[in-house]
Amino acid sequence: EVSNAGSIQMSAVVKSENLMPLKEESQELNEMEEKDDFMTGEKSFTYSVHTGEKPYVCQQCGKSFIQKDSLKVHMKIHSGKKPYTCKQCGKCFSLKVNLNSHIRIHAGEKSFVCSQCGKSFKQKKYLNAHMTIHSGEKPHTCKLCGKSFTRKENLTIHMRIHTGEKPYICQQCGKSFTQKENLKIHMRIHTGEKPFICSQCGKSFKQKKYLNSHMTIHTGEKPFVCDQCEKSFRYKAHLDLHMRIHSEENCFICHQCGKSFIHRSNFENHLRIHTGEKPFTCPQCGKSFMTKGNLKIHMRVHTGEKPYNPIRTGLVLHGEVE
Repeated sequence: EVSNAGSIQMSAVVKSENLMPLKEESQELNEMEEKDDFMTGEKSFTYSVHTGEKPYVCQQCGKSFIQKDSLKVHMKIHSGKKPYTCKQCGKCFSLKVNLNSHIRIHAGEKSFVCSQCGKSFKQKKYLNAHMTIHSGEKPHTCKLCGKSFTRKENLTIHMRIHTGEKPYICQQCGKSFTQKENLKIHMRIHTGEKPFICSQCGKSFKQKKYLNSHMTIHTGEKPFVCDQCEKSFRYKAHLDLHMRIHSEENCFICHQCGKSFIHRSNFENHLRIHTGEKPFTCPQCGKSFMTKGNLKIHMRVHTGEKPYNPIRTGLVLHGEVE
């Protein structure tokens, strides 16, 4: 018996990689088993619930079941047989319950509705995962740092921070990512795809969050408000920079003269005083400037642009009368 149990464990380890794509089907099978047993009302099932006994064991992976019929259904996973085929797309499934769930994708049917917010889902497991948002339950905890998650998938992704694993690799540049979605977003750098388009001005963006930020330009919305002076900002990054004024935090310090700056751009402009660097060059006359703003002002010499009306502003320019 000990030898048999050992062989079952070893078999489970060897075949675990092959079973990973079938994990979802196995979970569905468990749910189906519980449902079927309750429907039959068998005494053996009632007894097994209390004792925890699962006498029917798969000889290939070691998984055990309460009923013999459930073991038979489970064995389809190992046989590779997928007798249930979707008539619309041809995808095959080993269990009928998984085909039924898949059909809802084509039908657009979302049968499982959240009783608290009304959001609907194609499968019960997605509804169950969603319900943790309302309950605040985070049953999946990282053993290394103690951070908890509502979904097991999120914990799996989080664990890659500790392991350093980045399984999703860009085939064009070799950059790797912890999440498939991040690789998908990265690929837009190579393809130039910008699927998120502003309905008001037509400008397009690689990510939805950039479109959302852009939309505040049209709406005038400034959702990020300073809690000390009530000044509002369109972007959180700008609020974070502003907060340094109140905290008197100067993150950028010149090591040559000791002067400090809140903003990196001002710090970089200041450093050019010491280095003498003038990276901004006029394409028409070749004159160089320390800052982009000064080059922009200089360009008016060539364009003839006079953005400031001397009469309106009360200035005297080139001998002109106020």
